[in-house]
Amino acid sequence: MKHNKIKTSGLVLMIISTIFGFANTTVAYEQMGYASIIWYVLAAVFFLLPSSLMFAEYGATFKDAHGGIYSWLAGSIGEEWAFIGTFIWLSSWIIWMTSTASKVWIPFSTTLFGSDKTQSWGVMGLNSNQVIGILAIFWILTITWFAVRGMDSIARIASIGGIFTILLNVIFGIASLMILYLNGGHFAQPINGISSFIQSPNSQFQSPVTLISFIVYAVFAYAGTESMGGVTDNMDKPEKTFPRGLIISAVIITLGYSLTIFLWGISTNWQKVLGNDQVNLGNITYVLMNNLGYSLGEGFNLSASASAFLGGLFARFAGLGMFIGYLGSFFVLVYSPLKSFIMGSNPNFWPKRMTELNKKGMPAFAMWTQAAVVVVIIFFVSFGGSSAQQFYVILTNMGNISTSFPYLFLIAAFPFFKRQKNLQRPFEIYTNRRWTDFIVGVVLFVLVAGIGFTAIAPVLAHDYQTAFWTIIGPIFFGFVAWVFLQYQNKKKSKSHNWAENPNQN
Repeated sequence: MKHNKIKTSGLVLMIISTIFGFANTTVAYEQMGYASIIWYVLAAVFFLLPSSLMFAEYGATFKDAHGGIYSWLAGSIGEEWAFIGTFIWLSSWIIWMTSTASKVWIPFSTTLFGSDKTQSWGVMGLNSNQVIGILAIFWILTITWFAVRGMDSIARIASIGGIFTILLNVIFGIASLMILYLNGGHFAQPINGISSFIQSPNSQFQSPVTLISFIVYAVFAYAGTESMGGVTDNMDKPEKTFPRGLIISAVIITLGYSLTIFLWGISTNWQKVLGNDQVNLGNITYVLMNNLGYSLGEGFNLSASASAFLGGLFARFAGLGMFIGYLGSFFVLVYSPLKSFIMGSNPNFWPKRMTELNKKGMPAFAMWTQAAVVVVIIFFVSFGGSSAQQFYVILTNMGNISTSFPYLFLIAAFPFFKRQKNLQRPFEIYTNRRWTDFIVGVVLFVLVAGIGFTAIAPVLAHDYQTAFWTIIGPIFFGFVAWVFLQYQNKKKSKSHNWAENPNQN
């Protein structure tokens, strides 16, 4: 049977749909304003492009393996390091579930009320963070219960969320340009020369340490390229199609992020809209969309109530789309990364119950263990006594760090991968050893700097709670993976000794 091969245009669309996230632009604008643009460009040049080409080589070489990045690492640096690296990669999805289970109630609230009301959800002596934490625990346990029983058909609604996201970008672009025209070409956030694109209006991003830490936000915005490495065997002339498609999509995504961040300045004055304690990294997208609708209403000289109604409609549309997308994604991500890792890795590294599948083909025990870990993290973060702003900064930083950390393993393993002699390499970009090592060093420096400064920034501000939760994910899960390995190796050693001396007491 003849299969259609992926051509450049199709690959570009795949990469853009995988990587580009509308909500990343609102977070960037809230954190750094126009100044976030330069960091997104730098992250594209020094992370997105070189790392994606590395992942393409991994994917083409290990195209028949079923363990994903575990197979890539195992073939490069050995199974034990691969297990630890992939376990940390799995932790990024667990942290994503922890963060999103808490954040999902903001689009839910926005859809119902037209704005984020979660900060007023105190009940029975519990503050809003604690109520959201309890709802998040209910969310993860309910979805795990359905997913364990194979009821994942609701995941298909994720495609509906994708349609909403596309429409969201279109509405945002048209509305922004209309506001610019109606306001006579004036931006709500004034541009005061080159300093507007270098200096953040956010007081929390003024020092060199916090500025460099923003790299992690930009790296997070480009995350997902490793998933593209597995489709090189389905491409038409992959040695030409992949680098061409990658370069084109990298340029489009970088321009898309930069232009979108810039356009937010048309409707949103940072000090007036974002410079208060009601705005946080959880509700920023809906605050900006509400303000976009309100500003459009003002541009048409509508009454204050009519403008507020239009702002509510914009926020509700964004909330509904994001809520549907989160719901669909959860039903896939609650089992897919875990199952692919367990099924693709060496079963000897796992306790036996973790690898067992139920009648629906789901690793039920492993999924409930995962749910328990998520519940514990949610409980301690939400009941930790932080403010709403700090609560969402913690969740966002946890997600950014845990997503960025596994790339350290993938990038650092690449020179070892290139030195393997017994591999068939149908696709190669990095052919010069010295240049390869130099580029790997540059990408690692960017990642280490971003992760390191993100971890150090709250310590310098004496915010030890944020510092702890920011970095604990990769460290904790890396330690758990090491304990698994030590236990299984010890168990294997005892079994081997018993086999050699069966009569020994």
